[in-house]
Amino acid sequence: MTTAKTAPAAEERTYSESDLVPVLETLFAWRDGDFRRRVPYAPPGILSEIRLLLNEVADRREHLSNELSRVRKEVVKEGRFGERLTPGPGVGSWAESVESVNALIDALVSPVTGAADVIDAVAKGDLTRRIDLDRSARGEVRRLGKAINGMVEQLSLFNSEVTRVAREAGTEGRLGGAANVKGMSGSWRDLTEAVNTMSSRVSAQVRDIAEVTTAVAKGDLSRKVTVDAVGEMFELKNT
Repeated sequence: MTTAKTAPAAEERTYSESDLVPVLETLFAWRDGDFRRRVPYAPPGILSEIRLLLNEVADRREHLSNELSRVRKEVVKEGRFGERLTPGPGVGSWAESVESVNALIDALVSPVTGAADVIDAVAKGDLTRRIDLDRSARGEVRRLGKAINGMVEQLSLFNSEVTRVAREAGTEGRLGGAANVKGMSGSWRDLTEAVNTMSSRVSAQVRDIAEVTTAVAKGDLSRKVTVDAVGEMFELKNT
């Protein structure tokens, strides 16, 4: 009767404490935030494989750290809001971390960029631009968008009403026009009411002078300009 020969068991490799010292020292460096450190050497066997894996982990962590520092510099110091982290060699949570940071930057930068575009358009006289507030806008982002849009709405309303009154008086010759203050508040309402006061006073003065001039033209010299006036209008009244 013959018996099957069994394969000899793999030889168990043993490592001394001195073999583990480079790994321990590197782990200490990583704990203290120095991800440039690598495990420099390990004897053959499983410890050598562990060394390679640990160094790969350090490569990925260092890439993420470097990208965070680079983008922080570009965004904060250089003002380049278009910068984003570049994907690293890792997958899974490594890639998710990069995507999460980029999504966070997008969420913070997008409303600021939108506000800058709208304000720049207003400075150039374009009152049609608005910040697009989709359903995902929440909290301070939504508040900023609504504030900018509200400011442009007030300015647009003020501009259209004052332009209308000026056109009616200057182009069409219709005096007494008044800008609508509905929907306006604060300084916008004060400005509009100031324009209406000016329009009302000038209209009353011109109408009174016109009536006296018409009467004179008809031979009636008994009429006088009675409306209150100051400055050049007062001189014209006396004349």
